[in-house]
Amino acid sequence: MSIGLKEIIIGDVPFVVTRKAIRNLHLRIYPPDGQVRITAPWRMSDDAIRLAVTGKLGWIQGHRARLRALPQRSPLQMIDGEVHYFLGQPYRLRIVEVDGSLKVVLRDDPVLELYVRPSSTIEERAQVLQWWYRQQLKSMVPLLIEKWQTALGVSVAEWGIKQMKTRWGTCNIRARRIWLNLELIKKPAHCLELIVVHELAHLLERRHNARFKSIMDQHLPNWRTHRADLAFLPLVNDRISS
Repeated sequence: MSIGLKEIIIGDVPFVVTRKAIRNLHLRIYPPDGQVRITAPWRMSDDAIRLAVTGKLGWIQGHRARLRALPQRSPLQMIDGEVHYFLGQPYRLRIVEVDGSLKVVLRDDPVLELYVRPSSTIEERAQVLQWWYRQQLKSMVPLLIEKWQTALGVSVAEWGIKQMKTRWGTCNIRARRIWLNLELIKKPAHCLELIVVHELAHLLERRHNARFKSIMDQHLPNWRTHRADLAFLPLVNDRISS
């Protein structure tokens, strides 16, 4: 259960606040315009929220500025010349109309060839590409989970892939189940590894506290740099002139 949204201003930054039955305050900044949302415990007053956030205001303002400076994603048209990303690298889309198998082929140009039916719709073309993205991610995850289960001394009962709007991954600690965001396949491989390690580390420590950060520091010393790459490497869809 949660209490309705309200807005408070701290410095020159508006914060959208929701109160829920939780123990700690959570703060997230959302693209594309850097909207800041706070989820706070019921007992926490507006003054207490202001006090908790004021010390982070400089970081919040910088993060919002970087998000706003990123190129904005244009709606996908799934046409020749559009840029799509795979493992952090941009590929120019080339549509190949066929009556045979639907597939994706990466060329060294770098070009991503999308084999689709003649007169296929935007949605149908996107489905082929999404299917291919999912298969690529599925092939990469098991080795990472095996590697980091051993390193961390934990075990996963189940893992899966799905589209998520606000999270790169989630961990159900009781069920020992993790979910990974399909969009990770568009980021560099070290970003995927970061999220796998992050979610597995939650099997040792539920919260993002000092112990959790210590686990990350011990096993993945560059995790903060990887996190910055995950946040700020662009995923822009543009048409490139030939």
